[in-house]
Amino acid sequence: MTPSPSVQESSTRGPSDVPMLEQTLAQNLDDAARRSGARPAVVECGPDGDPATGRSWTYEQLREESVTVAKALMAAGYEPGDRIGLWSPNVAEWTSLLYGAARAGVILVNLNPAYRAHELTYVVEQCGMRGLVVAPADAHQDRPDIARDVACGGCPELRQLIILPTAGPVTAESYAHAVDGVLDCRPEPTPVSEGTWSAFLAGAERVSDEELAARESAVSPEDPVNLQYTSGTTGFPKGVTLTHRNVLNNGFHIGELLGYTQGDTVVIPVPFFHCFGMVIGVIAAVSHGSLCVIPARGFEPVATLRAAAATRATSLYGVPAMFIAMLARPEADELDLSTLRTGVMAGSTCPVEVMRRVIDRFHMAEVAICYGMTETAPVSTMTRRDDSLEVRTQTVGRTMPHVETKIVDPVSGEVVPRGSTGELCTRGYSVMRGYWNDEEKTAEVLDAEGWMHSGDLASMDEDGSVRIEGRIKDLVIRGGENISPREVEEFLYTHPDIQDVQVVGVPDERYGEQLMACLIMKDGTRPLTPEDVRAFCEGKIAHFKIPAHVRVLDAFPMTVSGKVRKVELRAEGAKLVAGGDRD
Repeated sequence: MTPSPSVQESSTRGPSDVPMLEQTLAQNLDDAARRSGARPAVVECGPDGDPATGRSWTYEQLREESVTVAKALMAAGYEPGDRIGLWSPNVAEWTSLLYGAARAGVILVNLNPAYRAHELTYVVEQCGMRGLVVAPADAHQDRPDIARDVACGGCPELRQLIILPTAGPVTAESYAHAVDGVLDCRPEPTPVSEGTWSAFLAGAERVSDEELAARESAVSPEDPVNLQYTSGTTGFPKGVTLTHRNVLNNGFHIGELLGYTQGDTVVIPVPFFHCFGMVIGVIAAVSHGSLCVIPARGFEPVATLRAAAATRATSLYGVPAMFIAMLARPEADELDLSTLRTGVMAGSTCPVEVMRRVIDRFHMAEVAICYGMTETAPVSTMTRRDDSLEVRTQTVGRTMPHVETKIVDPVSGEVVPRGSTGELCTRGYSVMRGYWNDEEKTAEVLDAEGWMHSGDLASMDEDGSVRIEGRIKDLVIRGGENISPREVEEFLYTHPDIQDVQVVGVPDERYGEQLMACLIMKDGTRPLTPEDVRAFCEGKIAHFKIPAHVRVLDAFPMTVSGKVRKVELRAEGAKLVAGGDRD
């Protein structure tokens, strides 16, 4: 008998032609400053995305600022491995603290600016945080006041609150919300001091260059440099422990694949507390001497577009929902965005139609799709600049350099053949150290062979490109039929009146689950009914994939990092169905 041809497995190893960087973040910034000293490194725009009314730093100034921050941390008593948190929307101080803490061997803890007191308390206590840098009060919440309450309510290892200035040029009035001194509620032996960012930096004068050099020499690329807490939609959030080697190399290789040089300007409206803003954004740009532009403290579609036009940007970032919001603005056509060539769309799966419009209207012919998770620092797969439009609109690209990926049967753990669906796993330098002080949770996702299990359903094409089919937990099982919500979403995006769509499963007595399509309509169009959606789908997709329920919304519930909270849509949909209000 003639043996059957071997079946190609869904397993690939990324290229290794570009070497790994064996540096700390601070060493990499030092190299960038030597190459690009007088070039702009960071621009924080003023109101409405105007860089002329904002703040800016050259590479040499950013390096000097990171040195000042490192010395200030040492003067305040921070030891290597201590944790300092940053609870703020996007501000320029993010970059100086990121590199300054790294220089001093201190671990930066990224905190979601949407946290409330309960969540903040949990993270501060869980990682034994020594200090907390806090944004000023804004229209959403009074963060300094909440931080004081958290410090007064316990958290014995927390010793210092540092309050950032308000937006705009730093003046005495910028710190009207801060007080210098010790909080009355925390006397000896564990007092908590509070002061301004300026007062904190002034402490750097007490530390010599020689003392800092000695501290820096003890910092290794393998040391933890960053803690990022997962969203915690199920249970308490977990602290993903990332090293210099994790985040520096991931950012660097992303920049390499985007073709970044000293001539690139990268507009980053995605949050810095998340890997998208910090690694794909700041570290990718800084490792190549490119300019980072902060268009606003939070995402504002018009401010982002104006910043891109005013700075003659070459690269623009966003999750799909951000690009959808920008595309809906008249400024998208009125402003000159012709200098854009690339960018990154990540954070959630990208609808094909949205990708086509971004390439078309924003001139981003080289835009890349990145896929990953915080636990992989974050990017595991990425499209390439010379990929076809089909690859860049239907897949999340191929395996990153120096990384391995495989797709396995979620039950047996065996690698599946190309084209089959299974769970995507990643192994290599980018995989986290583990969850901070939580070996049990770490063991649930990181196996003995070093593979990080994503929980995402995926398939691999013949060329190694990966297609994300959805979350294992998002899979809808209707009468025994497994349905990927993303497949139905992609089809509904082709409806001319639908601006955005999310499909979720809701309980059904007969089938176990049914599909509910949650729609956002384009301006000037009437809401679609279930009958409208059924008529559009019939004969084009399988009958069991046609949504039984339709909800029309003005907006989707979102996380601060730009991901749609499907868990909330499912819960709301289940209540509506249970209450008899099905459509």
